[in-house]
Amino acid sequence: MTTTVIIGGVAGGMSAATRLRRRDEDMEIIVLEASGYVSFANCGLPYHLSGTIEQRESLLLQTPESLNSRFNLDVRVNTRATKIDRDAQTVTTEAGETISYDYLVLSPGATPVRPPIPGIERTLSLRTVEDLDAIKAATQGASRAAIIGGGFIGLEVAENVAHRGVEVTIIEASPQIMGPLDPEMAVIVKKRLEDNGVTVLTSTAAAEFTEQGVTLSDGTTIDADVVIAAIGVKPASTLASEAGLEVGERGGIVVDDHMRTSDPRIFAVGDATQKRDAVNDEPTLVPLAQTANRHGRLVADVITGRDTAARPVLGTAVVGLFGLAAASVGWNEKRARAAGRNVRTVYLHPSNHAGYYPGASQIHLKLVVDADTDAILGAQAIGEDGADKRIDVIATAMRGGLSASDLADLELAYAPQFGSAKDPVNMAGFINDNIAGGERTVAYHEIEKYKEDGWQLVDVRTPAEYSKGTITGAINIELDSIRDRIDEFEGQKVVVFCQVGQRGHTAASLLAGRGIEVANVGGGYLTWSFGQEV
Repeated sequence: MTTTVIIGGVAGGMSAATRLRRRDEDMEIIVLEASGYVSFANCGLPYHLSGTIEQRESLLLQTPESLNSRFNLDVRVNTRATKIDRDAQTVTTEAGETISYDYLVLSPGATPVRPPIPGIERTLSLRTVEDLDAIKAATQGASRAAIIGGGFIGLEVAENVAHRGVEVTIIEASPQIMGPLDPEMAVIVKKRLEDNGVTVLTSTAAAEFTEQGVTLSDGTTIDADVVIAAIGVKPASTLASEAGLEVGERGGIVVDDHMRTSDPRIFAVGDATQKRDAVNDEPTLVPLAQTANRHGRLVADVITGRDTAARPVLGTAVVGLFGLAAASVGWNEKRARAAGRNVRTVYLHPSNHAGYYPGASQIHLKLVVDADTDAILGAQAIGEDGADKRIDVIATAMRGGLSASDLADLELAYAPQFGSAKDPVNMAGFINDNIAGGERTVAYHEIEKYKEDGWQLVDVRTPAEYSKGTITGAINIELDSIRDRIDEFEGQKVVVFCQVGQRGHTAASLLAGRGIEVANVGGGYLTWSFGQEV
């Protein structure tokens, strides 16, 4: 009988185990899980803190008993693997038991980053059900909490702890929260947090954790009854490394397209592994459950003889905070420019569905494009409704190899309560096509340079809009008046803008048609205003 041992019984490991059984009824399948729970919904853990998910048991999707009954799996919780003997093909557990394998699948996940900050042992982290229980107990009756880290986990914990009536402060060492977003997009999320009573400190590092709370690097003290460290995660690859398996520079276990490690009898999946980036095909780490589950299934297919291979990863992700969704796929502008790409950005701020249908809300969408090839490098979307849908469409387009201009021709479902006849994704394609076709666009951070070069800023919004605030140095000539005042533009280089970019596009087209050198501010005054918060 062939025996497959799987180390790690959550997303990737359990997907591999159950798929193996469905493809081979006779294989012996042993799952070793270090924690006391298996196949739990780790992405749902923060939401039990607030009571959004009322029953803790709802997070426990399976038990060793149910998995044995349905799939005939030998699942062993509270069983930590401590050594792999590749020559003997055995795994040794913390209790001293030796288990032989024909195939070994490593799915140990990731571990929280715990930097050597004095008092770090006082902080809590959220990774397992046991961690959840500890945080829930610590926040019971607490009045103040500090969250170290402004990434996905930190923000989700912050929201759900705040829902318990606890005063929350987020402390982020980087200049912005939510690293996958560009700064001018991240400020939208920051404002939503602050509007809901959460204090957000950026460019701020924790220097010490004390009984009173957190001492910052500038000596300031943040009082807190409980401190939760959500600084990030790193691959749990120690066991693999100690066994002599190849590990990448950032700690991820190196695997091929079949998820094989440097030992052909050993596979690895999930957060512990190194993946291939879909944009540049270089090694990357993507600690996401969907990827882990997909690769767990793939490993089972490979072990049982199916010819299949992993695809490069896009890193598609979404987080919900106080009714706001922030989603992203692929690269942001920061990363693309750092990699030396010739970048074109597209900003738009449409409604999630037809504006005349009740309940429409705004989406903030940014598309990052390779200006030389028209390839979609990534996208970001933020909104109360519909942001996730648009990112999913763009992620699918990226997987299918569509260009940014191809987005204009996607046929997407339309009825007024669901979308628009010109969906935001189509609109992103239209705008990109205009720019690729020669329409000059100015990014919000380039405006000052254009002004220094002698360009005149013209706000084409209504006088009422102009009076409520405009970009410094702009004069106001309403769009509908431009034809009558065209002589005023003779001999000038003009940067036009409106609220979100659409009227600016019309003004730019009109002026360009009269031979005037003109550019439009991408995303308009709204994008510029977000940029001022960076």
